[in-house]
Amino acid sequence: MIAFLVKRLFHALLVMFVISIIAFAIQDNLGDPIQQMVGQSVPESERAELREELGLNDPFLVQYARFAVNAAQFDFGYSYVFNQPTTEVIARHLPATLELVAAATFLIITLSVPIGVYSAIKPRAWLSRFFMGVSIVGISIPVFLTAIMLIQLFAIGVSWTPFPVDTAWGSWLNGVISTEGGMPAYGRGDPVPVFGTWETNFASLEGLTYLVLPAVSLASIMLPLFIRLIRAEMLEVMQSDYVKFARAKGISMRRIYFLHALKNTMLPVITVGGVQIGTLVAYTILTETVFQWPGMGLMFLDAIERSDIPLIVTYLMIVGLIFVITNTIVDLIYGLVNPTIKLTGKPA
Repeated sequence: MIAFLVKRLFHALLVMFVISIIAFAIQDNLGDPIQQMVGQSVPESERAELREELGLNDPFLVQYARFAVNAAQFDFGYSYVFNQPTTEVIARHLPATLELVAAATFLIITLSVPIGVYSAIKPRAWLSRFFMGVSIVGISIPVFLTAIMLIQLFAIGVSWTPFPVDTAWGSWLNGVISTEGGMPAYGRGDPVPVFGTWETNFASLEGLTYLVLPAVSLASIMLPLFIRLIRAEMLEVMQSDYVKFARAKGISMRRIYFLHALKNTMLPVITVGGVQIGTLVAYTILTETVFQWPGMGLMFLDAIERSDIPLIVTYLMIVGLIFVITNTIVDLIYGLVNPTIKLTGKPA
């Protein structure tokens, strides 16, 4: 275990090193941060002085070496826009993104497992066919379009009157297919302070209502994929010899489905799903933009627009670290679910 964690720590350092190199290499193509900081009215002499003060005139290797030495001391520099350490800016926006990803992950797990298992157990049922059809549509729709539709339906509201309004049945049907809206779809509302810069929407009913639409929108990216993955793996496991042997022994189908088959179904799902859950952090950029959710994704776009190089580099390194941590947790869970596999990669 210790060797595995040390190996993953080395991977994390290597990933962040590569990300920082790439981010620094493209900084000249991201615009002029001085122009974003001082505007058009400041004379060129003052701009040149500020550029020299920030070290932007130094060669690439000099700038990166200065950054690497400071980063080794957990100092990733100051944001040009916020005039604060980039770690403080990240810490202020990170909780919102993590809560959004956690809520979306909860929806994905709680919905995909029962739907996927049911669709595998009864593949010819009309409800299974419905789920498979909806999952195809869900995979095809981009997340920003899903977010816009959710805002229109549940925040703004839609009034459809295709049926006669002067009849009781027509009015009832019009009411069924219409929505009143009213759900919050902008920002986080008033999150409850926890400690330091950490604020949470999970601690209040109002905070949860602000979280619903962004979380559903973000979950719509991976939910269809997980449903189809669980269904496919479950169908494959159900055709295996040990399941047929369990049936021959007279073991109840419920026990076969949820004890023997589901456990082995979850092994590849954990492997693939863990990586996909990590990518939700990247997908939050679109979701947070549509809902103006004040997380790291929205902050990252703002940093790109303003050419805030230190903040961009810090964001990319933090996201890379999240990926490494996620993959490490997935490997640990995989080892617990399947004890025959050691984390060192050697058979037990």
